[in-house]
Amino acid sequence: MSARKSERLMNLLITLLVSRGYVTKQRLREVIPDYKAAATDDAFERMFDRDKDDLRALGVPIEVGGYDPLFDDEQGYRIVRSAFELPEITFEADEAAVLGLAARVWQQAGLASATSDALLKLRAAGVEVDREALNVAQPRLAADEPSFEAFWEGVSTRRPVRFAYRTSASTEPTQRHLQPWGIVSYRSRWYVVGHDLDRDDQRMFRLSRVVGDVELIGPEGSFTVPDGTDVRGLASRLAPDTTERTAHLRVRPGRALALRHRGAGVESAPDGWDRLEIRFGRVESLADEVLSYGPDVVVQGPDDLREVVVSRLRAVAGAA
Repeated sequence: MSARKSERLMNLLITLLVSRGYVTKQRLREVIPDYKAAATDDAFERMFDRDKDDLRALGVPIEVGGYDPLFDDEQGYRIVRSAFELPEITFEADEAAVLGLAARVWQQAGLASATSDALLKLRAAGVEVDREALNVAQPRLAADEPSFEAFWEGVSTRRPVRFAYRTSASTEPTQRHLQPWGIVSYRSRWYVVGHDLDRDDQRMFRLSRVVGDVELIGPEGSFTVPDGTDVRGLASRLAPDTTERTAHLRVRPGRALALRHRGAGVESAPDGWDRLEIRFGRVESLADEVLSYGPDVVVQGPDDLREVVVSRLRAVAGAA
């Protein structure tokens, strides 16, 4: 995916996320540069439809509704924040971003200024903007898997893919064929979800277990994603069961908002820190998350989680 398209998708995401109401296509065309530059109305419609499909393929819940409650003839679009923060979806919407899209493009040159420009234009066009809504799109998780781009191209162009895959129980990779429906970040790991052509069933594959290059096979539009497919929900159903435990953390006041969002039993301690309880499954995944906050989060227990965090910190200190 080109940097220009990534930026356009991010601007569309931001526009729909920060608006307090539905945004019409006409206003989207006014505030998003690529839409405004479209040569014809048809060209804009095609571009906008593709972008909506791409965001939905990443699991972004775009809602369609009436822009003006007094009229039924003008439709608009928005992303409801509550739908974007479903607790069962563990890609941590407060930290990561739109299932990898924002994580890949947020730091590209010019994106921050483009975001500011989009917000200013929205306000100028009379759209009521909720700037705080952007907090759900602050990426802390980098989509650095080598196969990410190839899978994403398969998702966006509807082309099947062929790749070698090594499961956790095998030492040798096997050849797999997949119709990729979407890419999700689940428990701090990247997965591709789709229809497994070898098993003739829905499957989810972890990108870090893909061996070698991913090959796109077949022409664009070779398959269609079934109507009503919820990629995030599908990932949750396909993920292996993990026994959940409780982690006890110390958190600086006002820090680690995503952890606070998922946590329970937040208490203020006499030392000025907050005590937080978090339910978790995989030690490695929570360790990754805790370490991303640096000195703002300290693990009190369980011991195996604390040991993993301390071990990684010592390794970093030793390499410095």
